[in-house]
Amino acid sequence: MELRFTLNDEARSVQIAPDAMLLDVVRSLGLTGAKEGCGVGICGLCTLVVDDLPVSSCIYLAALAEGRSVWTVEGLVARDPSLLVAFVEQEGLQCGICTPGQVVAAYTLKREFPNASENEVREYMAGNLCRCTGYASITSSVLVYLENR
Repeated sequence: MELRFTLNDEARSVQIAPDAMLLDVVRSLGLTGAKEGCGVGICGLCTLVVDDLPVSSCIYLAALAEGRSVWTVEGLVARDPSLLVAFVEQEGLQCGICTPGQVVAAYTLKREFPNASENEVREYMAGNLCRCTGYASITSSVLVYLENR
């Protein structure tokens, strides 16, 4: 079937299988920032933005993106470089596996709750798992990003 959607502000049309997941479609187009971790939508590694909302793209049927706007970490960082700068400056990334999902979640947090407190940041970011940083530096990264309103 044909899928027509906007990817990082660019109109796209691709042939997909009816059961294709959005993560697989985006990665097949060369945007490999989002990764599959758990395969069941709980780790956050595959987070993409669909119509301004974060989604677990490993369980999001690509067909549901028909006519929608999809953003990847690559597109969001190009759109707002301060997003990644905050993570680098605050050492909110270690091995890099979870970084794309963390960055995408920080972006959607800023859009939904631009004045979020530290506790609200921790709660919002809870769906993004990390095994390296202990979350303090990720939280600091997000708070610095929010300060750059």
